[in-house]
Amino acid sequence: MSETHATIAPGTPVFPPGRYGRRREPGRRRPVLRALLVAVLLAAMGLVAARLYTQYGDPDYQADVITYTGITDSRVVVDFRVTLPPGGSATCLLRARAHDGAEVGHAEVAVTTRPGERHVTVRHEVPTTARPFIGEVLRCRPAD
Repeated sequence: MSETHATIAPGTPVFPPGRYGRRREPGRRRPVLRALLVAVLLAAMGLVAARLYTQYGDPDYQADVITYTGITDSRVVVDFRVTLPPGGSATCLLRARAHDGAEVGHAEVAVTTRPGERHVTVRHEVPTTARPFIGEVLRCRPAD
């Protein structure tokens, strides 16, 4: 018959002293370590987000299509406006698509503003391999 102690809750197993090693206290946690790991993870995610934003999401280089005209079997003329840093320059990628969505032409256009200005309006002809349905500006990025 095993011995029970009055201080042990009913249903808790009783082990002979020294036989099974040291027992851990139930519910012992390390909240400082967990908080530190969460803080390091959030900092790393913030750095990655900032790097991706500066690489792909620069709001200083924004293009808006004004109109696309002059559609023939071999070209489309795209008029667009680019917002740049004052006196800056950019390279914009234009694309022409057919009615089924397939790309039928593309062109890279170098855009430069005059000193002190932030906006420039550009008209560029995009050569195509088939009749285009739409002309669009995919993106503008800082000039190399």
